[in-house]
Parts: sequence; C-alpha cells; structure tokens
Amino acid sequence: GYTAWDCTSPAFVKDKTLYIPTAFCSYSGEALDKKTPLLRSMDALSKQGVRVLRALGNTTVKKVISYVGAEQEYFLVDREMFMKRKDLIYTGRTLFGARPPKGQEMGDQYYASMKTRVLAFMQDLDVELWKLGIPGKTRHNEAAPAQHEIAPIFNTTNVATDQNQLMMETMKKVAARHGLACLLHEKPFAGVNGSGKHVNWSIGTDDGINLLDPGSEPHKNTLFLLMIAAVIRAVDVYTDVIRSSAANSGNDYRLGSHEAPPAIISVFLGDQLTDIIEQIDKMGEATNSICSSQMELGALALPKFPKDITDRNRTSPFAFTGNKFEFRMVGSSASIAGPNFVLNSAVADILSEVADRLEKAEDKLCEAKKITAEFIKKHKRIIFNGDNYSEEWIKEAERRGLPNITNFIDAKKTLLLEKNIEMFSRQGVLSEKESLSRYEILMENYNKTINIEALTAVEMAKRDILPAVMRYLGDLSHAYNQMKATGVNHVLETQEELLEEISSRAASAYAKVKELEKAVAETAAIHDVTIQGTCYRDRVIPVMKSLREDIDKLEMLIDSKYWPMPTYGDLLFGIQ
Repeated sequence: GYTAWDCTSPAFVKDKTLYIPTAFCSYSGEALDKKTPLLRSMDALSKQGVRVLRALGNTTVKKVISYVGAEQEYFLVDREMFMKRKDLIYTGRTLFGARPPKGQEMGDQYYASMKTRVLAFMQDLDVELWKLGIPGKTRHNEAAPAQHEIAPIFNTTNVATDQNQLMMETMKKVAARHGLACLLHEKPFAGVNGSGKHVNWSIGTDDGINLLDPGSEPHKNTLFLLMIAAVIRAVDVYTDVIRSSAANSGNDYRLGSHEAPPAIISVFLGDQLTDIIEQIDKMGEATNSICSSQMELGALALPKFPKDITDRNRTSPFAFTGNKFEFRMVGSSASIAGPNFVLNSAVADILSEVADRLEKAEDKLCEAKKITAEFIKKHKRIIFNGDNYSEEWIKEAERRGLPNITNFIDAKKTLLLEKNIEMFSRQGVLSEKESLSRYEILMENYNKTINIEALTAVEMAKRDILPAVMRYLGDLSHAYNQMKATGVNHVLETQEELLEEISSRAASAYAKVKELEKAVAETAAIHDVTIQGTCYRDRVIPVMKSLREDIDKLEMLIDSKYWPMPTYGDLLFGIQ
C-alpha cells in the first residue's frame, strides 16, 4: 500500500520524534484508514455547501468547513488495583463485580472538589497536550465515582479527529506517570454511568460564517432554516447508518441505560427553534421568534442574565445546542472519524438535492423557503424534545416508524443496505468495495473482542475466583465441624444455610463456565463473520451475563480477605 502526508493536519513532536498525520491506501487505491474517507466527506460537504451558497447569491465563498469539538469522558483508578484485575488489563472493562453500598445515587461526584491525585493528573495532562498543539480547555468531574471529562477547543473535523486520537494516548501515558490507570471503555463498571464522547458538530464558511448560527431573528434567517431542515432530513433519511457510526461492542452496554442517549435517534431543537419549525409546518413560513427572557434569582447581590432559549435536553442523542448539533451517542473509546464522515456524507447528500433544485429555480429565495417547508413536513417525525428515556417514547418512536437498533450486529448490517452504499459512493466518500470491506473488518473486530472477553471470564472464574471460593468453603466447613463437635449449636443453622448458598452458587458458576467454554469454542469455529457475530451476541454474551450473576452473588457471600481481586468499592473510591 501507500502512505500520503496530510498537510491539513499539523505535524507534532512526541518522544523526540517527528510525527506527520498520514493517510493509508491499498496498492490499488482503496482507503485502508479512517482519515481518507473523513477528508473525502469534508470535500463532499464543502462542494455541495458551496453550490447551495452560490445559488443563493454568495459569490465569494470558496469553501464550507465542518468543525468539531469532542468531549472525552474517562475513568481514573489506582494503577496497582488495575494491575490486579485481569478483566481490566485484557478487555478494558470489569467482567465481574458486585455493586458497592454507595454508587452515584447521591450525585456528589459531579460537584465534589477534585481529589489531589486527579487534579495533579489533569494539570500535567494539560501541559502535555499543549506541547502537542492540542488546546485542552475544560476539565471536570463526571456523574459516576472516579469518572471525569476533558474537552478541547473546536477545530476543523480532520484536525479535531487527529487530536482526539492523540489525546487518548496521552491520557493513558500521563495517568501511568501518576500511578493511575485511565479507562476509556464505554462501560468499565456495571451499575454506574458509562463514558461517551459527545461530538459537537457544526459547519461554516471559509470567511467565518457559522451556517448553524440562528442570529438574532432566526425566523428571518432563510439560509439558517434551510441548513437546519437539510440536517433534519439527513438524520431521518440516513438515521440507520448514523446510528451504526456510533456502534461498538462497548456501546451496547451503555446506550439506553438512562445515562446516555437511547438507541433510537431523534433530533432535539429546543423551544425557540421548535416554535419556528411548527410555524413553518402550519403556515409555510415563520413570522416571529421566541425572545430570551431575563432570569432573576431574587437576591440583590446577584445579577440578572438572559435565559437560554435553546434549552439542553441531556437525554437526546442528536441535539441542537445554540449554533451546533451535539451527537451524544459516540462511545468514549471510539475514533470520531467514523461518526463524522457519516454525518458529513449524509448532510452533503441532502445539500446536493437542495443545490439541484435551487440552481434550476428562477426565484431562489422562494425555492429555499419551499424546500425548508417540504423537508420539515416530511421529516418532522425525527424531531422530539421530550424524555428519550421514557417507555412512552419507545412506543411513540415505533408509531412514528423510527428504527430502534439496540445492538452492534443490527447496527452494522445497515452498512450493507443499498441506499447507504449508494449514498457514500455518490458523494465519493466510500466505494461499494470499501463499504463492504469495512463491514467485514468491523464485524471481525467485534467477534474478536467478545471472544477475548469470554476467555478472560473463563480464566478468572476457573483460576482465581472459584479456587478462592473453595478455600473459603473449606475453612467455613472446618469451623462448622468444630462448632458441631463442641456442642455450640445456636449458629449451626446459620452456617449450614451459608454453606448451602455458597456451594450451590459455586456449582452453578462452574456449570456456566463449562457452558461458556463450549459456546466460545463452537462460535469461534464459524467462518462467516455475520453468523459468528450473531452467535457471540445471542449465545456467548447471555452466558457471560448469567455467569456474572453467580460470581457477583458469591462476592457478597465470601469473606473479603479471600476475594482474589480489588472490588468495585476499591476501584471507584480508591483514589484519595
């Protein structure tokens, strides 16, 4: 294959070595990386965006640019404890672990002061990122114990993607320097929030105009409303492949767990924009905009300030937040290249439709308003401002015909749909051959990931956990026999119940280990990646979950000094 320097992304020096961002293609020219389709998608978006702007009378614009600001969530745990957990070392997540008495139910992690070691890590991380040209800006605690977040300043999508990859690598290195381990898995701990990567996406011109900025009177901003309508149509028409872009094995445990967006994609617009959209839907155009009101807190010492008219719906997977859209589905370990080249491609495809119509129309402004009204009427089903976590929304989404793609396998199958393959090909982002090869590679990666998790669960159960349980049972039995021999009978019934419960759980766990070994061996022998992946999803993962139930119950029954690895309490609250 070939490598090609990407001159649009700055080179950097790391470990006394010059690194140059580079694309990678096959001997016959197919993209083998994520950078190439991302750059192609940016070109496609620019081409179609410029066509629209030129049709509407802008004769000076030369380029339309997609911008991204990627928030990065992560966990920090003590490195010594991390090294005692095979599941964290091999898979990045805990395969076993009983919930501690305290989780995140108090919400206090969000508002707690930074722990000394964590703050030292964050300060050191900022410096290391700045050395690499990455403008880290915000840092704070997140919802779950030991969970945190960092976000950089916005950049072009390509540069932001390269910087996020470098950021994840740097975070792990700096954490090790501070005796910590940085966990980037989407769901490292069951029972507390997982980690996402919110992709804040916007589009602007080369002369500095944000095309998603509503301005002071958005109901009069024809270009802004046209762009919003185009994005709404893109998300509705290509909702399946946009959902697919955020799918990986870790996100299957995170999405829809009342901590992240559900698997159903919908668009949140906020009060002001929703009101304008409803006016257009009913009357063909909007005549007014809701104005911001003043917030008064009732204390003379506190200032008045304008209330945010965009609102912030934290349950929405794709939310308009003032002058950008926030795609909240993306997992914390993922490259943002995939979600962004899919989003860029989908919007570019719709903008090409818009440009075709505008270029043929005599009255361009009238046609733009007509297109906006048509798109809104046809695709308003994708707009939802309510609680995405509610059972009522799941039923309502089904009534609207919105897909509810709950797992990786079903999500990735949408890459094979003719409409999606044709869209990527039409915009010059992926050829049919490239689309099909990516599906194969992603499926194979999923299968290998689940295989490693299952084998790790088997090893931990057989070599660490069950032997520890047997040692405890032996000591408990010995104590029981001694008490019985000496006539101390008032606790014998309690010990008998405990012996029975532990031994039955241990027997059940061992039986499931054998079942899991068989399921993994038979699934690994399958050659078709789709059939194999389906078998991992439907056969192997359920056994892993069932085994975990027994192991987690045993953890709560065994004397803590016998348990062979750090517990959730140790990991989540071990940093002081």
